Amino acid sequence: MSAAPTGIDALIERVRETYARVDARAAYAASLSGALLVDIRYQALRERDGLIPGALVIERNELEWRLDPQGSHRVPQATGHDLRVIVICNEGYASTLAAASLHALGLRHATDLEGGFQSWKSAGLPVAPPP
Repeated sequence: MSAAPTGIDALIERVRETYARVDARAAYAASLSGALLVDIRYQALRERDGLIPGALVIERNELEWRLDPQGSHRVPQATGHDLRVIVICNEGYASTLAAASLHALGLRHATDLEGGFQSWKSAGLPVAPPP
């Protein structure tokens, strides 16, 4: 007999119990200490709202390929499984699922930004205009 279906809200809640998320100010401080901020928002949102200076832009559908330290398509920043990664989406939902996926790849220090880019912007942290 198969298990009952899980709704997305329950899934996100369950995933968030497996790691510590960070707020905007903690994410900013972590970035100053070497954590990699990864913006997974799609292009239209980046064009509308701007960018976090220094954040690596990797759209969600490429995230695992680009951050897997063993992957053939990794970015130069994907130096090892101990890399501290903070995933940022628009409001903090897609980034939760992305962080869980990075955990499955062995990136045990991956987390996400509570409230996403919108919380970063609301906290008055640096935002650059879109290119």
